Amino acid sequence: MSIETELNQMIQAAVEQRASDIYWMPATEGYQVLIQAAGKLRALAQISTTLAQQLINHIKYRSNMAISDHRRPQLGAMMLTLDEQTLNLRISVVGDFLDRESLVIRILYEGESQNLQYLIPSQREQLSQLMHHTGLIVFSGPMGAGKTSTMYDLVRQLRGQRLVMTIEDPVEIYEPDFLQLQVNSPAQMAYADLLKVGLRHHPDVFIIGEIRDAETARIAIQAALSGHLVLSTLHARGVYGIIPRLAQLGVEPAVLEQAVTAMSYQRLVPVTDGSMATLFDTVVMPHERPKTTQMMTERWGQLIDEQLAAGRLDYATAHQLKEA
Repeated sequence: MSIETELNQMIQAAVEQRASDIYWMPATEGYQVLIQAAGKLRALAQISTTLAQQLINHIKYRSNMAISDHRRPQLGAMMLTLDEQTLNLRISVVGDFLDRESLVIRILYEGESQNLQYLIPSQREQLSQLMHHTGLIVFSGPMGAGKTSTMYDLVRQLRGQRLVMTIEDPVEIYEPDFLQLQVNSPAQMAYADLLKVGLRHHPDVFIIGEIRDAETARIAIQAALSGHLVLSTLHARGVYGIIPRLAQLGVEPAVLEQAVTAMSYQRLVPVTDGSMATLFDTVVMPHERPKTTQMMTERWGQLIDEQLAAGRLDYATAHQLKEA
């Protein structure tokens, strides 16, 4: 079997499980191939060091990386078509102190947001209504939970009515009706740089891939306060972790109160019929957080219980979601 066929079969196996990432990780003997799917890390295969190195070299070659460099971090990208499905692959590779390389592939599915399923359809309606407001709407959730897909799905309803600009690292979903900009830090095109340029284009709606730093937070808030609708993501453990995280980035509480329209935490969950669907915990401002250390609203637990009783979630999934 050729190396290309071997690679295609591994990626196809990952795609069938709707994996967001594939990992080639050195182990005591050989390499482990792992996938990230539905928020869980799963074993895909155990392969020899020789085969792993051949696969890594093949990927590095196709991603325009230096094959002979086994220590320094490298980033690349490649496209792959499997069963008439186009995949955009983002590659990251680095060597450990023993010169053993590890490699991660992020899989970006073409047209992903069009296949987004909502566990509770009324939650989409609630979020859709927010698209006719201005201000900042922040999404949080684990990696691979579909935050970017959610933002695109919601904003797509505004096509032809409003000018939409996206700023991402990288652009994950191609949308010809949006003006899409991609972060390129070496070329001085960081999130904050592109946001400053974007404001001069006077779009009605911004999709910002992620609020990573204080400068991006400041400009996103500025855009929200000046009459734009701004959708972005932020790392937080729950919906009640979003405001404290923005405060850590230097945004004053009084400013947050004016700028933030809504915030939402989401999880991609396995449904008992074998499909995957998204569940949200959404807070629409103004909202006073109860005096509790919980990261989620009381409604989150109630929604899980309702879906468990309806037979759409199994007990293990419901328990895991409540422990989030």
